[in-house]
Amino acid sequence: MAHYHKPDAVTARVINPLIIALTKLGLSVRGAHVLAVHGRQTGKMQEVPVNPVEVEGTRYLVAPRGETQWVRNLRAASVAELRVGRRRQQIRVTELVDEAKPPVLRAYLRQWQRETGRFFGVDANASDEELRRQAPDHPVFRII
Repeated sequence: MAHYHKPDAVTARVINPLIIALTKLGLSVRGAHVLAVHGRQTGKMQEVPVNPVEVEGTRYLVAPRGETQWVRNLRAASVAELRVGRRRQQIRVTELVDEAKPPVLRAYLRQWQRETGRFFGVDANASDEELRRQAPDHPVFRII
């Protein structure tokens, strides 16, 4: 069964919409972006706040909550748009295999531990082995 941490009502109805609204106005909260991706069933554009992370010059999207709808939509589409204010960046992505995730997860936790660390069960100081155990529960996409 796919791993997924469903957002609570406050996150779903207040926090995420607030972050999306601020980001659309160009006020990126600590580097947050809005990911816009077509729904795999409806075809409608879906928007969700995401926290890109950079590792050795390459940017990644990490799904701290696991198999979310945006993850499923991005897998199906493999293209999306990252938005901050009026800036729009068309992206293509490839999903990382679990063995390649530890350095990205570590960098993500270093940057976003306070906001998303509770979904991982480890912190940025975890060993590669501990991060490999977490890897199947957290999809990671390389932004091309």
